[in-house]
Order: sequence, then structure tokens, then C-alpha cells
Amino acid sequence: MKEENLINTQVISNNLVDEINKLKQSTENEILLFGSPTAGHSLMAENLIDDYWLNINPVLLGNGIPVFKDIKTKTHLSLVTSKVFSSGVVCLHYARKT
Repeated sequence: MKEENLINTQVISNNLVDEINKLKQSTENEILLFGSPTAGHSLMAENLIDDYWLNINPVLLGNGIPVFKDIKTKTHLSLVTSKVFSSGVVCLHYARKT
């Protein structure tokens, strides 16, 4: 992926832990990862995710890419907010306990 023409976007291909930590230190804004299970798995493996926003859809598919894959240690979370939409989707916002 090329970074050109992407506003407020930084592509990180190497040194994931160092680059994410630098990014976290350089901004007061939130860093958002949307819809990339592979990147999410890498960030979870390195304990780099502070908050999880999970949207539960009322549809059972029977297959797909797991959200939590190859987790080696238990991570305790606290529910921050939840919202139920008229469609039946439930949005859960969890923060990692420190």
C-alpha cells in the first residue's frame, strides 16, 4: 500500500511495536484500525491495543476470519459503553484493564 494521497494516514510495514509506540507518543488523537483482522492480530500479539470496539451483527455465518486469533495471554477488559441499534446490531466498547 502506498501512502501518497492518503490524508491522516501512516502506513507501517516494519518494526510494528516501535512504530506504533512512536505514533502513540506523537499524538493526542485516537489511532483507529478498521476492518483488518491480520493487522489486528499483529497488534493484539504485541499488546498494542488499548480499546476494543466490537460490533455484533445478528447473523450467523458459520465461517470467516476469527477476531481473536493466536492469543497467548489473557487480557482483562472493562466495558466502557454499549449501544443496541434498531437493526439488532450491538456495539460494545471495552478498554483494556491496566
